[in-house]
Amino acid sequence: MSIQTKILAPPPQSPFSKLARFPWGTYAPLIALLVLVIFSAIASEHFLIPRNLTNVLRQVSYTGIIALGMTFVIIAGGIDLSVGSMVALVGVLCVMLLNWFGDGWYAVAMAIAAAVAIGALLGALNGLIITRGKVASFIATLATMSILRSLTLYVSDAGEVVSENQLFPEIGGGYLLAIPIPVWVFGVLAIISHILLKHTAFGRHVCAVGCNATVASYSAIKVRWVYFMTFVIAGAMVGISSVMLSSRLNSVSPGDAGLFYELDAIAAVVIGGTALAGGRGTIFGTVIGVIILGIINNMLNLLGVSPYLQGTVKGLVILVAVLAQFKGDR
Repeated sequence: MSIQTKILAPPPQSPFSKLARFPWGTYAPLIALLVLVIFSAIASEHFLIPRNLTNVLRQVSYTGIIALGMTFVIIAGGIDLSVGSMVALVGVLCVMLLNWFGDGWYAVAMAIAAAVAIGALLGALNGLIITRGKVASFIATLATMSILRSLTLYVSDAGEVVSENQLFPEIGGGYLLAIPIPVWVFGVLAIISHILLKHTAFGRHVCAVGCNATVASYSAIKVRWVYFMTFVIAGAMVGISSVMLSSRLNSVSPGDAGLFYELDAIAAVVIGGTALAGGRGTIFGTVIGVIILGIINNMLNLLGVSPYLQGTVKGLVILVAVLAQFKGDR
């Protein structure tokens, strides 16, 4: 008696099943950027003008540099609300030191080095308060945000600090191959940050700490040190951004400099797909998020939307990004 085996062919797969398996969450920021660019090009004939595009990239580079550092902090499970006030304080001190050093490129180089060092030190202060003082990052940086802004107003006597160096404006206002120098700086820092996050042990440790700090400590990862270093990186990025911004304006206004930069940086990181709960995120996504915010602001201006409503649009974009994250996690 023979037994016949019937081989069943797999059921045909519909194209919708392939679409369902596509990693939409990974490429969602890029898809949103492409859709936004197409819409902007249709909505305004001035959008694709090279001068407008370079202006958009220049404007987003300041907050974009800060967002790179914020990415490390948020992936590690923290948050830094003090970066806006830090921009103002570091910018004021940078210009003061520049005037003290005098004229010439030597003075510019010394002032830039001092700004990065001061930013890193202020970030280290945040890190010490959080890791050694065991204060939640939200509370600690909320306090330092107020402290740094107050110190900025005190140091500058609440007056605008103007640079006397004739070469300093060439840093933030100059061009290299028809592209603004701040854009080049942002791009180079993005590449370095990507390598640090995705191709080094430190980057893997940052993700592990943000995912589960207890398990990371059992894996012989120095949790407090890694967490501390993310705030140092964020502070150094703030120092670089303050140099670009103050050199672009050749002055610093202590009351307005860096205002709401922390919100723009956090928004860019979240829109780029980094989880607010920590544990995962990409530098590529942050760069896309920064550009998306820049294009939205630019289009609102080109379309004549009231500046009082632009914050509403930005807030809605953040809400949509966060809701999409929560839906994807479920």
